Amino acid sequence: MLRSVIDLGFRMRSRARLRTRRTDGVVDFLGIGSQKCGTTWLHSQMSCHPQIAFPQGKEFHYWDVHQNPDAGTWASSLQPSTRTAPDGRPVVTGEITPAYAILPPQRIRAIRERCPDIRIFISLRNPVERAWSAALMTLARSEMTLAEASDQWFLDHFRSAASRSRGDYAACLEQWWSEFPRDQLLILFMEDIAARPSAVLTSLAAHLAIDEADFASLPDSAIRNVVRPLTVPMAEPSNPPIRPSLVAPLMYMHADGIDRLARLIDRDISHWRLPPALPRDDDSASTPRPDLRS
Repeated sequence: MLRSVIDLGFRMRSRARLRTRRTDGVVDFLGIGSQKCGTTWLHSQMSCHPQIAFPQGKEFHYWDVHQNPDAGTWASSLQPSTRTAPDGRPVVTGEITPAYAILPPQRIRAIRERCPDIRIFISLRNPVERAWSAALMTLARSEMTLAEASDQWFLDHFRSAASRSRGDYAACLEQWWSEFPRDQLLILFMEDIAARPSAVLTSLAAHLAIDEADFASLPDSAIRNVVRPLTVPMAEPSNPPIRPSLVAPLMYMHADGIDRLARLIDRDISHWRLPPALPRDDDSASTPRPDLRS
């Protein structure tokens, strides 16, 4: 259930914690993903809040790119020019890098040792949709058109270690929970961003111990500027729905992971196990569906 209702006592404790928090090289928040799960929208909305700073922009990619990352260097790089907003309220600083969801344990541990009180958040999405969206991004970067990519090309991408690990949300959460208390990691959902964006921002503000009123004052047109799931037919050719012949193998690949995540977070996500709504394709019924079990 979305954490949009939080008791007054928790809010007061959170804000008191923020007022007394050390600011000598501390990173206050970290968005760890997931890739293609609404992090661009989150960054866009958070950047409008006067109490939030992104000194390195959205995706710093420090922990996933550097061969020998140093937590002190990372923290120093994320210090804002000021820790006080124009109206006198305290400023929190951090970054959002979707690749951090799959960081190895030793790097997560290094973050915890440097910033033990850091507030973490992650956004999740139906892994079938996520895998398709990520494949389309790779396709575009390869300067290929959708027509040029065979089913086998997509299947190879879905089978890749990167795609599998990014869609294994339960493993990602367990990795981070092995180093941080569960209440330090807020789980958001892309479907909630689409359906209840204001509630998502309220939940995020409480998690970061900042004033939610600044999010509430954002224009509704800006808050609702979200990306529709790629399973919904779109008019633009750059946002095609999942190819019908790939639905079954994708669902097979992620079925166990969906069930495992549901047990782990105690949320009903059974609708993720349902086939996505797709445009009618009279030829799809006769198209052989590739076997993804290998």
